[in-house]
Amino acid sequence: MIYIHGCIRHQVTALEYRAATDSKFEFEEFASILMKIGLKRNVAKVLAYLVAGEQATSREIEIGTDLRQPEVSIAMRELRNLDWIVERDEKNPGKGRPYRIYRLNKSLAEIINYLEQEKAKESANTMKKIDKLRAMKA
Repeated sequence: MIYIHGCIRHQVTALEYRAATDSKFEFEEFASILMKIGLKRNVAKVLAYLVAGEQATSREIEIGTDLRQPEVSIAMRELRNLDWIVERDEKNPGKGRPYRIYRLNKSLAEIINYLEQEKAKESANTMKKIDKLRAMKA
């Protein structure tokens, strides 16, 4: 009975580890794709982290993304300027200043649509420049 219990616990632990590594892989892949389409590394990592969860404190984001506090702050400023996040202050249970809790203000579909539109504008501008080059040569 003890052996069976140990085997089950080992299998559960292995499944939990696989789920954690799968989600870590998905997070890394998601962030990587965001970077490849033009988002800054810090912004991509923070956005990927917020997409994966409901809400998070700055400290949770630091730990979950392996970013330092200033990097998270800079990324939050950019996300705030895009109006992709909302923040609220929550009182610290002990003494000290309240901490900020962040969550996405836009759905993932809205964010992807925005990114798609920006890339379409960039592509159209590039094509205009290419057409201008052709016209200049002719």
